[in-house]
Amino acid sequence: MSDDGRHGLTIIAFLGSVFSPYYAWSGWRDPLDHCAVNVVLYGSPGRWAMTERRRRSVIRDARSLAIGPSSLEWDGTALRIRVAEVTAPLPSRLTGTITVRPEGMTPGPFTLDAEGRHRWWPLAPASRIEVALERPSLRWQGHAYFDTNDGDGPLEESFRSWTWSRSSLRRGAAILYDVLRRDGTRQNLSLRFDPDGTPRPIEPPIPAALPPTLWRLPRATRSDDGAAAVLRRFEDAPFYSRSLLSARICGEPVQPVHEALDLDRFRHPLVRLMLPFRMPRAAT
Repeated sequence: MSDDGRHGLTIIAFLGSVFSPYYAWSGWRDPLDHCAVNVVLYGSPGRWAMTERRRRSVIRDARSLAIGPSSLEWDGTALRIRVAEVTAPLPSRLTGTITVRPEGMTPGPFTLDAEGRHRWWPLAPASRIEVALERPSLRWQGHAYFDTNDGDGPLEESFRSWTWSRSSLRRGAAILYDVLRRDGTRQNLSLRFDPDGTPRPIEPPIPAALPPTLWRLPRATRSDDGAAAVLRRFEDAPFYSRSLLSARICGEPVQPVHEALDLDRFRHPLVRLMLPFRMPRAAT
């Protein structure tokens, strides 16, 4: 999010795109044949890009990853992302450079399911970001979050749904992660991170209701006083939402970035048929 609150940005590099209908239709056989860099720009102008690419378009080593014309490189202190994508469903160029500078790094990952098949590592919950886009022409700075996920099977086999939020605090950040597993058990991760990345478990805040999305997707969050509100809608899909909220976490008034995911909806065949309109697959 930009410091002035006008702009937002999400970038996800997928090695095995977990939401890819093409990957699912292939029988989940070859993750590297279903890779993508998802870039979403919120505010004015807004943009969406997520072109799936084949194995031969992926180059990677210990410090860098290239998927088609876009790339990410870690230099030891910052993550530099070069974006060169085409938006969908209306085609336009989305190009530029984004630099993420972590304030501190966390010690290791968390396991989300009982079998240990899915892992989440909030590498740098408190970071700074510098955005320098060429197309569209846009420059800003703000606060950011940097994580990684990996798993040994489809998400929908292990989970039914989850809600997640990340709040920027005066010192560090807070993350709330409520997971409903496929077997009906739940996991709650309520964490506060110091600026240097040190995690500190906190008492889970009080559940707070949120209105359903335009697709009638149910969602909820947590807040110190059990109250929260939706400030802006970023993403509204049949199975997923991303929003900017107002709430109170760790005694501070905050504006969390929040997501809700319903994997029962995602696995529905009609939903998967809708996805190629936003997620084209490159021929080469």
